[in-house]
Amino acid sequence: MSKKSAAPAGCPCGGPSYAACCGPYIDGAAIAPTAEALMRSRYTAYGLRNESYLLATWHPSTRPTEPIMSDEEKLQWLGLEVKSALRLRQRKAKVAPEASNPDRDTVEFVARFKVNGRAQRLHEISNFVREPAEGGARWFYVDGSFPE
Repeated sequence: MSKKSAAPAGCPCGGPSYAACCGPYIDGAAIAPTAEALMRSRYTAYGLRNESYLLATWHPSTRPTEPIMSDEEKLQWLGLEVKSALRLRQRKAKVAPEASNPDRDTVEFVARFKVNGRAQRLHEISNFVREPAEGGARWFYVDGSFPE
């Protein structure tokens, strides 16, 4: 076991601390301002096994109806690397203005984890949409693809 220190632990997503990073979104005190912030908070919620937050931030059109977590599966999240926010990269490539939609974004990431002690990695390009919701416009996870 690790020693306890007076310094706050870093956020599971790689941020400075849970309270200054994903905590306010997961706890409902704030709304994630960007697709990347939502994606990071969803990664953290997976680590905390907070299924209700994951479902609440999943777009209704693709939200699973079955449970997404299993008590039998021994899952340990090890780290997150955000590869890119594709919208920013597309802007730099001077994509046609009509192709740039501020209410849609894509985030590419690699999450490392262990399932029943076996190391694995998830490389996903996640699609997000921002829509009006209770408390103002909110980002929602829609779906993802898995590049080679």
